[in-house]
Amino acid sequence: MAQRRTLILDEDDLILVVEKEVVKQVDENRGEMTRSEFVNFLIQSQLKECHNSRNYVEKEEFHQFAQEMKELLRNFFEFFLSYGLTMREQPQDNGFAEFIQKVQALDSPEEENEAP
Repeated sequence: MAQRRTLILDEDDLILVVEKEVVKQVDENRGEMTRSEFVNFLIQSQLKECHNSRNYVEKEEFHQFAQEMKELLRNFFEFFLSYGLTMREQPQDNGFAEFIQKVQALDSPEEENEAP
């Protein structure tokens, strides 16, 4: 079983029970701060870091990204279509008209369906 040691923060503060190595690390790194100030500093720093870090994308950012990707795809398709048409190649496939419709659909604005 790991040895535990009581870390007395200050006279007015509570007692925190931690492993002996943690007490040693606190004492080695706290500098001129009291144990209580150092532990509070570490906790507040960690909470601010967790609060400020974002692990998600906001709806507006995602919508903008989706629009930009559609624009990129549309430009990509237009380039290759125009390149193929300048080469005077006729499409061999009946699916070509369907493909053109899909490319044109990328250009049309979509209705925003809000999910509750």
